[in-house]
Amino acid sequence: MAGELPLAGIRVLDLTQIYNGPYATFLMAMAGAEVIKVEPIGGEYLRRRDASSGAAMPFAMLNACKDSISLNLKSARGRELFLELVDTADVVAENYSPGVMDRLDLGWETLSARNPRLIVASGSGYGQDGAYQDMMAMDLTVQAMSGLMSVTGNADGPPMKSGAAVCDFGGGIHMYGAIMTALFERERTGRGSRIDIAMLDSVLMTMASNIGMLFGARKDIPLRTGNRHGGLSLCPYSVYPTSDGHIAVICNAERHWAALARCMGREELATDPRTLTNRERVTNMDFVDTTISAFTATRTTEELAAMLRAARVPSAPVRDLPDVLADEALHERGLLVRVEHPDFGTVSLPRSPIRLGGDARQADYRVSPAYARDNGRIYGELGYDGGAVEKLQESGVI
Repeated sequence: MAGELPLAGIRVLDLTQIYNGPYATFLMAMAGAEVIKVEPIGGEYLRRRDASSGAAMPFAMLNACKDSISLNLKSARGRELFLELVDTADVVAENYSPGVMDRLDLGWETLSARNPRLIVASGSGYGQDGAYQDMMAMDLTVQAMSGLMSVTGNADGPPMKSGAAVCDFGGGIHMYGAIMTALFERERTGRGSRIDIAMLDSVLMTMASNIGMLFGARKDIPLRTGNRHGGLSLCPYSVYPTSDGHIAVICNAERHWAALARCMGREELATDPRTLTNRERVTNMDFVDTTISAFTATRTTEELAAMLRAARVPSAPVRDLPDVLADEALHERGLLVRVEHPDFGTVSLPRSPIRLGGDARQADYRVSPAYARDNGRIYGELGYDGGAVEKLQESGVI
């Protein structure tokens, strides 16, 4: 299978940690690249989180299909060993704080001089230069700095973070895209390139509706709109109560609204002057939402989901995560896979969402590696036999 995959033959030295960078290299591994996770002595930080609380599961999710070696980059011998690995690599990916690689004397100038075809991808919160480069960055703080938090929550409530780590993974997705772009460019030029991906930069476009309303004629739109449209320019667009949960409904076209009106037994709303077009519905948003809520609250989520789906009204039940992970449709599609993990038992984990050729043509799923599992093989490929590897370990280099 690996020989048929698009990134077969590409070697990645993965210095990334936590969520941001590891997702980019996970996508590469699933596309067939050989991803060697280069971990500090003791293992990557995320690996060391408390497994009993589930906090270690993200490591398993993000590091499937990778190999693991240990290496002390702070030691002179460790740096030399890393440069030997660089000679064999196509990509180095890292998301240390800006400046760390330079302080290790492993920055772009050093690495590109060693291997001119090398692509060096750096992920960070605010970029490798600029006024914010030295600010500590986590998903939460970038949500705050980017404005994302200011547009999340109810109009009369405080700013809220997103329930998902959108900045971390937004940065990871853009890093993956940038690496693919650089690999394509290398095919033309024969030279590698330096990549600088900032989480803050990556998340701004997700607020297109919110940014758009800043330049509109209306000046009464609150920053936070709860479950309503970010620019309050589409109605209905919200999450409505059911007798046993919630359902999300949106009407992008007048035919959607007419179909919803028929489902509610309120056909007259399709021609009512208050709700005739989206413009009128936006003006009378409270009336629209109250009317829909009164209808949905009397029926179960499952009943409504089936009814609205049959009527071609854009909608979906609000599902809990256990239901999503058990969804057989997602397993059949290949997004989710059931695996036997040595640390977690039988679990359902996501594969790459990238489908090429119309199917899930990806690497055979391998669970996340044990720490330093591949030291012998990978250092052996550099010419270090078992005795030499043992000496490196005894001296604290690996």
